[in-house]
Amino acid sequence: PDVNPGNCWAFRGSQGFAVIRLSSIIRPTAVTLEHIPKSLSPQGTIPSAPKDFAVYGLKEEREEEGLLLGQFTYNHNSNPIQTFYLESDAVGTYQLVELRVLSNWGHPEYTCIYRFRVHGELA
Repeated sequence: PDVNPGNCWAFRGSQGFAVIRLSSIIRPTAVTLEHIPKSLSPQGTIPSAPKDFAVYGLKEEREEEGLLLGQFTYNHNSNPIQTFYLESDAVGTYQLVELRVLSNWGHPEYTCIYRFRVHGELA
């Protein structure tokens, strides 16, 4: 993927969500969130990176509240590609996964996501 500054999925403010339909029904085991490294940012900072986020499994598109699979913090001072492991006790099988961004690292206008991946085993 293109990880040049600005080539991201951006949404207004510090909170937002995306529902992803996977190609198959899986038992999710982890998610990976990616942002650009500070070294590629023209300002040397990445305040538009997500900070706190949650991942939900949904059984159908119209479902308002899925099952919480995990809540995590993206570390803007660490590797730009970070993998977060889901609690295996609570995980079922899903074809729909919701990424819910709860905050960012301080940008007042928008939040950027460069790549979000869901890892798992075929159901």
